[in-house]
Amino acid sequence: MLMHFITSRKILILFLLLRSFFFFFFFFFWVILKSTEEAANDKQETSKGDHSSFSETPASLARRHLREKRREIRAADLVKLDDEVTVKLENAAIERSKSVDSAVLGKYSIWRKENENENPDSTVRLMRDQMIMARVYISLSRIKHKTDLANELQNQLKESQRALGEATADSDLHTSAPEKIKAMGQMLSKAREQLYDCKLVTVKLRAMLQSADEQVRSLKKQSTFLSQLAAKTIPNGLHCLSMRLTIDYYLLPPEKRKFPRSENLENPDLYHYALFSDNVLAASVVVNSTIMNAKEPEKHVFHLVTDKLNFGAMNMWFLLNPPGKATIHVENVDEFKWLNSSYCPVLRQLESAAMKEYYFKAAHPTTLAAGSSNLKYRNPKYLSMLNHLRFYLPQVYPQLDKILFLDDDIVVQKDLTGLWRVDLNGKVNGAVETCGESFHRFDKYLNFSNPHIAKNFDPNACGWAYGMNIFDLKEWKKKDITGIYHKWQNMNEDRVLWKLGTLPPGLMTFYGLTHPLEKSWHVLGLGYNPSVDRSEIDSAAVVHYNGNMKPWLELAMTKYRPYWTKYIKFDHPYIQSCKLGE
Repeated sequence: MLMHFITSRKILILFLLLRSFFFFFFFFFWVILKSTEEAANDKQETSKGDHSSFSETPASLARRHLREKRREIRAADLVKLDDEVTVKLENAAIERSKSVDSAVLGKYSIWRKENENENPDSTVRLMRDQMIMARVYISLSRIKHKTDLANELQNQLKESQRALGEATADSDLHTSAPEKIKAMGQMLSKAREQLYDCKLVTVKLRAMLQSADEQVRSLKKQSTFLSQLAAKTIPNGLHCLSMRLTIDYYLLPPEKRKFPRSENLENPDLYHYALFSDNVLAASVVVNSTIMNAKEPEKHVFHLVTDKLNFGAMNMWFLLNPPGKATIHVENVDEFKWLNSSYCPVLRQLESAAMKEYYFKAAHPTTLAAGSSNLKYRNPKYLSMLNHLRFYLPQVYPQLDKILFLDDDIVVQKDLTGLWRVDLNGKVNGAVETCGESFHRFDKYLNFSNPHIAKNFDPNACGWAYGMNIFDLKEWKKKDITGIYHKWQNMNEDRVLWKLGTLPPGLMTFYGLTHPLEKSWHVLGLGYNPSVDRSEIDSAAVVHYNGNMKPWLELAMTKYRPYWTKYIKFDHPYIQSCKLGE
């Protein structure tokens, strides 16, 4: 987390450097242009004057003298007017100064708005500009073998750097900053007198600009790499929680490992939820938030599927923390014997040597420079059958007619039973559409240069959100949705149709079979978008932390975490012992 913070600060500083470079370039070119124009005008007027002295008649000479006299009169009037304006401004400044409290000038009270600085970082920017020019002149002085001047500049640069420190606003500056600015200004003036050469300065600034640009690109790559690394890493607290729960579960006698109300698991008249997760804490938030906002909790049934590693922990957590009157059941995906490589194309592909080479890239370097996209392919979720199990809902729950699928990175804020009453109009999938005017459409996810894609899909078709979907399992079976999914998955053996994830094959499988839900049912972006509208979040039935910044990670966006943490019991002994509340 610290490394990520430092990297972001470096990017900000380099961005400010780039901005200063551009202003500096513009200023110098403007000065050169103006100087050239004035020189040309002077030359032209001189040549005209010389020519006229030989050719002017007495009448034209008299007219010229009159014009010159009129110009002198106008100039005198302008000077007089300017003097009057100056006197007025000075008098106004004197009057204004009488009403200013001389004790403190600045942003010392939230009630004194008139004293706020409109440019709270203007001094900081001035110091940075001075430091940039100091580096330019240090380089030029070394080129011209002025060692003493280079040393003076270097010493003054160090003083300015110490005074600036990590400040980003004028209020953060050390009290010695004004003194350092004055000293640096004098030093730069001295250097300019001895060294200034427009061409050399321009070349040096261009070299510094290119170097800074390269550094920015490098830091962006590192930032992406570190963000993805943090996103796929299991925090120590979650690992601790899972291990402790697993140990305690297998110490229980078999008769105490069963959940009550198992007769509800196949009752089609109840509200059934499918949740596939290997994260105990995340799953608990989904269940807790759903039950706490449900009008009739006793009618809700949760079907949890996890992997072999987390099966004991998931069971133990809900045995210790039952969801009130609701029904819960936990299954192990590794015990689904029908889910094998002969039946499931994606499982066969995941087990192949070619796929392992593609995802893990064993023969390729994994440096930061090469690794941001490489790390994306290594995310365990792309290799987990829990992520692909959503395409087999009728096989997992053959007795059910409808089921609400929930991702484990969502929070429920309202009663969801209205979703079972939504008329899907013969469609299979009810989902909230995510596309705007030009983004999140099919061409963002699928390879339309492939003829199979171009022939079967509209590139401008609207994408939709996986994470909260109501599925009609009767229609699913009629339309053989799993078979459609298998067809496309088989065709993507070499990853020519899409690259990653389950959303692209979902868009293809449910193409023309998705009913759009009202947007307030499902609001997305809390895991990557810092500007989601607060009113949309508060009015949403479900909020979704899709993206890398999951609420259980340190890199989560602070302003969105309370929507998730409010459903965690931080006084729970397991939570406290694993320090998950810190």
